[in-house]
Amino acid sequence: TQSRNSLAAAAHWSCASLSLSLSRPVPQYGIVLDAGSSHTAMFIYKWPADKENDTGIVSQHSMCDVEGGGISSYAENPPAAGKSLKQCLDQAVSDVPKERHPLTPLYLGATAGMRLLTDPQASDRVLSAVTATLKSYPFDFRGAKILSGEDEGVFGWVTANYLLENFIKYGWIGQWFRPKKPTLGAMDLGGASTQITFETQKPIEDPRNEVTLRLYGQTYKVYTHSFLCYGRDQILRRMLSKVMKADGYKTNVSNPCWPKGYQRNFKLQDVYDSPCTAVEKPDSYDPQRSIDMSGSGDTAQCRLHVDSLFSFTSCSFTNCSFDGVFQPGLSGNFIAFSAFFYTVDFIQTVMKRRVASPDDLNTAAEAICSANWTELLLKAPVQKKWLQDYCAVANFVYLVISKGYRFDESSFPNIAFQKKAGDTSIGWALGYMLNLTNMIPADEAGFRKGANYSSWVVLILLFVAVILIALGTAFCLLRSGKQHRTM
Repeated sequence: TQSRNSLAAAAHWSCASLSLSLSRPVPQYGIVLDAGSSHTAMFIYKWPADKENDTGIVSQHSMCDVEGGGISSYAENPPAAGKSLKQCLDQAVSDVPKERHPLTPLYLGATAGMRLLTDPQASDRVLSAVTATLKSYPFDFRGAKILSGEDEGVFGWVTANYLLENFIKYGWIGQWFRPKKPTLGAMDLGGASTQITFETQKPIEDPRNEVTLRLYGQTYKVYTHSFLCYGRDQILRRMLSKVMKADGYKTNVSNPCWPKGYQRNFKLQDVYDSPCTAVEKPDSYDPQRSIDMSGSGDTAQCRLHVDSLFSFTSCSFTNCSFDGVFQPGLSGNFIAFSAFFYTVDFIQTVMKRRVASPDDLNTAAEAICSANWTELLLKAPVQKKWLQDYCAVANFVYLVISKGYRFDESSFPNIAFQKKAGDTSIGWALGYMLNLTNMIPADEAGFRKGANYSSWVVLILLFVAVILIALGTAFCLLRSGKQHRTM
């Protein structure tokens, strides 16, 4: 009996010690509001760490889409910008444990929509209203700012490579190590701008496109550029302007990029109330003038209009993408997300077409443009809100990837069109938080271990001792049992 008690006590002590040694640190949380041009999304991140720069891979705990337009759409009514965020912030109060509220960093980053506001006072008023709302919540508010296009591109690149563990990886033996694999390039297509970012060893002739990052003791030379007015929503506005201009700004206009059978009425201000289209305003501009537009589904004419959005003629560098912007030769694999993903996903899931080459993308765009409105509605009734725009957007995606960024038959298969990595959305938000919380240190990672080495030694010795005690006890019990039967 005494031996059994000793064994039970030893086992209990070992389990308690093991539980104590391997108990997970209290989870930490971080919140980022991605204030895009068309809408705002809130992301809540979670990581099991006591120290921010000792973290493993951060995961997305939850997210929330803010109802209504982006905060830039409230330029005439700034208080409404702050109020629009409350529903998602209330969700954050529930999603993050109450005891972690004051320790949870909260950020808001605004992108191209706010960069397009030409009145600095208007953007300041919007940010002030948003800040007042964010400060009223019990989190550790650390600021609301407008990101530059280059920031947006680089943080998206950091997010993708961090999630795919290209910077550093947690090994099964409890060690951090740097995997010997190259980084991925990142392509983002937002509402008002598009970004391309990739690591390169080639000379970057325009210093505005060069960013040097030092992550985990490794230096990365990265090329990045953000094309303002080349986001999905602004492209569609610019397309409407091109169509109306080509038709002499008539009241009744035929749109080759809309499917046959689709028609809509809109006011001129819906198209020209943006710096991206302001230069093409008609001479006698009346913002309230009504336009009746109907689709003609003319693939070739639509392609000409989309192509006219780009300029491929002037380049003062050895190599350019478009609009005279320097771009070195492509290298490595790429991940394309946001509207790049949604467009290709529509082609694959709704149009039932593969996208493995530029030619595939080209023929898919032609198929979308030649389908009438009734056909498209039958294929994807839940996407009714966006169906009329897939012809123009698919043509844009084809042209910007093949003619703009210069992906060809051999390099196009290197692009992975993805929305998420695991359960975490790919975008700039996570990279932004990682940077501002110093969760990716610039110094050498030092092969940090998941537990202290001495702790593992103690645990191993403890297990050996428990096994020896168990074997010894079993031997004694067997021996005493034999003696008892002999007697």
